Amino acid sequence: MQISWQTLGKLLQTNIRVLAEGRHHDPFHFLGCHPVDPAEKAEHKENGWTLTAWLPTAESASVEGIELQRIEGSDMFMAFITDKQKEALPKHFAVKWTEKDNSKHEAVSPYTFLPQLGELDLHLFSEGQHWSLYDVLGAHPKVIDGISGVQFAVWAPSAERVSVVGDFNGWHGLRHPMRVNGGSGVWELFIPGLQEGDIYKFEIRNHQTGHCFTKTDPYAVSMEHRPKTGCVIYESKHQWNDQAWSKKLAEFDWQKSPINIYEVHLGSWQRTDEGGFLNYREIAHRLVEYVKWMGYTHIELLPISEHPLDESWGYQTTGYFSPTSRFGSPDDFRYFVDYCHQNDIGVFLDWVPAHFPKDEFALGRFDGSALYEHEDPRKGEHQDWGTYIFNFGRNEVRNFLISNALYWLKELHIDGLRVDAVASMLYLDYSREAGQWVANEHGGRENLEAINFLRALNEQVHSQCPGAVVMAEESTSWPMVSRPTWMGGLGFSMKWNMGWMNDTLDYFEKAPIFRPYHHNQLTFSQVYAYTENFVLPLSHDEVVHLKGSLIEKMPGDNWQKAANLRLLLAYQALHPGKKLLFMGCEFAQWGEWSESRALDWYLCDQPLNRGIQLLAKSVNELYKSHPALYERDFEAHGFEWIDCHDYQQSVLSFIRHAENQKLVCVFNFTPVPREHYRIGLPQAGNYIEVLNSDSEIFGGANIGNAGLVISQETPWMNQPYSAELTLPPLSVVVLRLE
Repeated sequence: MQISWQTLGKLLQTNIRVLAEGRHHDPFHFLGCHPVDPAEKAEHKENGWTLTAWLPTAESASVEGIELQRIEGSDMFMAFITDKQKEALPKHFAVKWTEKDNSKHEAVSPYTFLPQLGELDLHLFSEGQHWSLYDVLGAHPKVIDGISGVQFAVWAPSAERVSVVGDFNGWHGLRHPMRVNGGSGVWELFIPGLQEGDIYKFEIRNHQTGHCFTKTDPYAVSMEHRPKTGCVIYESKHQWNDQAWSKKLAEFDWQKSPINIYEVHLGSWQRTDEGGFLNYREIAHRLVEYVKWMGYTHIELLPISEHPLDESWGYQTTGYFSPTSRFGSPDDFRYFVDYCHQNDIGVFLDWVPAHFPKDEFALGRFDGSALYEHEDPRKGEHQDWGTYIFNFGRNEVRNFLISNALYWLKELHIDGLRVDAVASMLYLDYSREAGQWVANEHGGRENLEAINFLRALNEQVHSQCPGAVVMAEESTSWPMVSRPTWMGGLGFSMKWNMGWMNDTLDYFEKAPIFRPYHHNQLTFSQVYAYTENFVLPLSHDEVVHLKGSLIEKMPGDNWQKAANLRLLLAYQALHPGKKLLFMGCEFAQWGEWSESRALDWYLCDQPLNRGIQLLAKSVNELYKSHPALYERDFEAHGFEWIDCHDYQQSVLSFIRHAENQKLVCVFNFTPVPREHYRIGLPQAGNYIEVLNSDSEIFGGANIGNAGLVISQETPWMNQPYSAELTLPPLSVVVLRLE
């Protein structure tokens, strides 16, 4: 039996039609159990309530023994019940139904629950100030009134209707329509009975075009294994065991501590014997053992937030809150971080707020409008990368990104972020010609909205996550990148020193005969070395795009290439600034890095490569064990030239200072040994040769000073004492007062 349309009031008829058309913004108004409209009382007499369920694929339905009747020509099932029947109904009643294939189902109606999002949550979000937004938006397993299920919430202000779709409802967009919370643009729905492992997306109908499409949840914490793009309902069960590390991190004085970063792409560091990916747990044990042996203090991961392609570096993020499922579950990733911390290894993450890809299933044109990005392509699209640019002027977008950064730091225990492509955020005309960009309100090229975002990001990270660091990849001369916001700076902890990297590599690539004419490329860094807190990066960007590997860049035969690379690695370690080296460079991988295969680990068995690896290890140990090399990285009085003028012989010498320590560093950038080379010394006494990069163990010729240098009372180079040294070719000698 069916209910005739003529027995329904106009309001109910309208609601049913709008719901059937997939255009209803709040199905809670009439789904579930509601008083009969007064206009219908005369028709139904004592029956004062409507009991309804929307079941697009059902044949029959009932609630607590009450048979529901289909409204003719629709997917609405309804019964008119009395006050007594209403009183007998549970607050959250179950609907039983039979599908067309005769399968039987039962589920508590989602449309019996009150709104779960509080006014304060919505207000803070609209203000861009909800720092734990990941606890509110997205999909969260919950128990409400004793009933377990999943609470969904998503921001889609230009949507006419949003539904939760998934394997639990046959991906049918009309089965679970959501309600919108007033003018906030936030839609929500609690669906009883859903559980961990269920797959879901949001189906969105744009109110202007009527176009329907599915999107992944921007706040999803777990996603399907590629090439699938569904979101996975997930709740962490990981028990953290890094309490000792967390306590140390809260008191971490990173400015005066050794930071030596090993930059890693997880998909290509190592692989299985068959060429497949290792999982997070396998990588944790292998990588930590290696990093500890090599003497690095931190690992920096190229982006591991979810992204669609294996043949990428991870910078095309489609799941900002989800560690990529390529290597396992989110708890597998937590295990990775936890294991690093238990072994005193910090973990930094490469984080990408500058742009996001145009994949149709992800953030781009999320609700059919330019929601996360700018509408105007002159502001909203990166021409170089074919990606969208975030609209940093929108409160909700800034909130999305800042809460995402805090999520990685707080929930996944990441120790710091390297913010990618900051220069592209700071300038409105970045990589654009005249007429391709829009000036700011003052007529300038600075992106004022991005500047405000970066300052807010750094303020929140530093205030909420003591000890965490935020590093900027910023390639221009923008002032005060790593100075506090209250001083007018951007608030970053540190900045990548791209000038040092470019000048140094350009110098090393030159044949030694030409180096005297470019000596200033080594000395110029001291002109600006203390204007920012610098990281010295030899990163993945320098060993791709036909640039060649580090050892391939070096001039000369293989012996000279190896000696030059040893000299470069030592020069980086001894120069003021924290350190970063990309994987494979430490053992002189010959080929350019490729994300599609593992590093050439077999090279470590070759004498030349093994020597360079042992040099890198020795340099790392020297760096960690000598405060002179890290305590005053950002202070001018931590560095002193002995002689920066000997360009003719391409020799450079300086002192690194700590409170109770001095290290004398002397570099010979030519393949010519320098005997009886007098060098100024700051104090009298016996100096131990603590590093000689020409040592036989590193693959050198073992030319040096027999491990000991005795000072003479001969002032030299503005120093009160001096000594004659033997400078090995293409090498560095480091002396410490005994």
